[in-house]
Amino acid sequence: MQFRDLKAQYQALRPEIDSAIQTVLDHSEFILGKPVAELEERLAAYVGRKYCVSCANGTDALQLSLMAMNIGKGDVVFTSDFTYFASAGAASLLGATVILVDIDRRTFNICPKALERAVQRVLAEGQLIPKVIIPVDLFGLPADYSNIIPIAETYGLKVLEDGAQGFGGNVNGRSACSFGDISATSFFPAKPLGCYGDGGAIFVDDHQLAERLRSLRAQGKSSADKYDNREIGINSRLDTIQAAILLPKLRAFIEYELSAVNQAAQWYTERLKNTVATPYIPDGFYSSWAQYTIMLEDDRTRDRVREALKEHGIPSMIYYPRGIHQQEAYQAMCFSDEWYPNTIQATKTVLSLPIHPYLKEEDADRICKVIIDNV
Repeated sequence: MQFRDLKAQYQALRPEIDSAIQTVLDHSEFILGKPVAELEERLAAYVGRKYCVSCANGTDALQLSLMAMNIGKGDVVFTSDFTYFASAGAASLLGATVILVDIDRRTFNICPKALERAVQRVLAEGQLIPKVIIPVDLFGLPADYSNIIPIAETYGLKVLEDGAQGFGGNVNGRSACSFGDISATSFFPAKPLGCYGDGGAIFVDDHQLAERLRSLRAQGKSSADKYDNREIGINSRLDTIQAAILLPKLRAFIEYELSAVNQAAQWYTERLKNTVATPYIPDGFYSSWAQYTIMLEDDRTRDRVREALKEHGIPSMIYYPRGIHQQEAYQAMCFSDEWYPNTIQATKTVLSLPIHPYLKEEDADRICKVIIDNV
């Protein structure tokens, strides 16, 4: 059994994907070929933004977005403590100070109340300038933007939506990657929409900002002359083969994969809701299920369940075994564990189960039986 069955997806889409790759090979436009522009147009239309700027990976999408916001030394970027490292690391690469924020224990997303306390604390200290909030759409569930954006407006902050795991989710019909001033996503193979390598994209509504992002992803070159560099940028382009692969995968994602993965999540929830803490989806929210993550009573129970799953040939993952504040790269910041009780609880109790659009109901049955028998 596969944790996320990319082989099954490829078999379902094989003729289209093989044909798309062969077309790129025949045309030999390997960098910024026609499929890249076509993909950007379709992605922007899907999420409801005016412009999409693709790039080499999700981390670059975050870094380029922060560069376009002119973030650097002396600026503070707030983000979730319970997520993949890139959400914080991209800001640190630019010299900004990262302030990590505890999560809501039900959604695993950044807690708006804890966020506002963190902003107020930085302002009271008066040494650094709060600039950007990076909410993360964790496990496929969009963050609580109805409460986050008013905080940003109150304190004059920008919002950069980290939709690396959230692509395909929505809030009352408004798509993930359409919130905030800029939004970013990843096409890492295991993401809700993934390519066959690395890839990323940035979404904006401002034409000048989109043009600047296109410049920054190409070493800061001017639009008129590739050898006239107007500012310092990076080399971060989505290659044409990856774009060609993503086009049929995007079609399938929209037409049936998103509904199929939600059906798989429903199978799990129906069978496990009386045994473990199943994922909480607030009213009006729709998840794209990058992960299906349950919570066990404690780490001993989790270890027992995980070992039982392994004995039955069922993979599982712990996302995440530690908060970002607990990682060595941020030890010098002296973040106190007392600030992150919900993150710490999650690290000790979460367990992610296999989920993807090609999961069969009998597989869900088998997985759930093992869990129920070993809790």
